[in-house]
Amino acid sequence: MGKQYAKLTDLDIQFIKQQHLFFISSSSDKEVNLSPRGYDCLHIESNQKVFFYDYYGSGNRTKADIKADGEITMMFCSFSEKPKILRLFAVGEVISRVSEEFVPHMSNFKDVDVSLVRQVIVLHIYAVETSCGYAVPLMEFKGHRSLLRQGLEKIGSNDEIQNKFNKYPKRASLQNLS
Repeated sequence: MGKQYAKLTDLDIQFIKQQHLFFISSSSDKEVNLSPRGYDCLHIESNQKVFFYDYYGSGNRTKADIKADGEITMMFCSFSEKPKILRLFAVGEVISRVSEEFVPHMSNFKDVDVSLVRQVIVLHIYAVETSCGYAVPLMEFKGHRSLLRQGLEKIGSNDEIQNKFNKYPKRASLQNLS
C-alpha cells in the first residue's frame, strides 16, 4: 500500500542509490514534460534536497518549466524482484554553469567531464510518495549508453557545445502543431 510523507527516509535513500534510472516530470502550462535520466548523475544532499547534473541535449524543457512554475516530480521504480515506485514532489531550482554554486555542486561527482554539463537541477522536496510497483516489469540493467557523452566530446569545448545547442529554436506549445 502506498504512503505519503514529507521527506525521504533512510530506506528511500538506500532504494534511490540502487536505481540506474529515474524520471523527471515538469509542466509550465498545458503539456507535461517527462524525461528519463541515466548515468550516475544524482546526488542526495539531505532528506529534503537532491540534485542532478544535466548534459546538453536537443531540448531544455525542464529548465523552462522550472523557470515558469517551479514544480517538478522525480520518479524511481524498481525493475528488480522487490517492486516499488518512489516519487519526489519538489520545487525545482536551476543552477547554471555561470552560477557560483555550480562548481560546489559538481564537486559531489567523480569522473565527470564538467565541460559537457549544461546545468544542475536541484529539487527541494516537500512530499514523498510510494506505491506498490506491481505492474512494473522485471528488467536487467546492462550498462549506461555512451552516445551522449561521446557526441558532446566530438563537438569540442563548452563554448562550442553551447553555440551548437543555442541554435535550436525555443520550443513553443505542442498544441500549436496541428
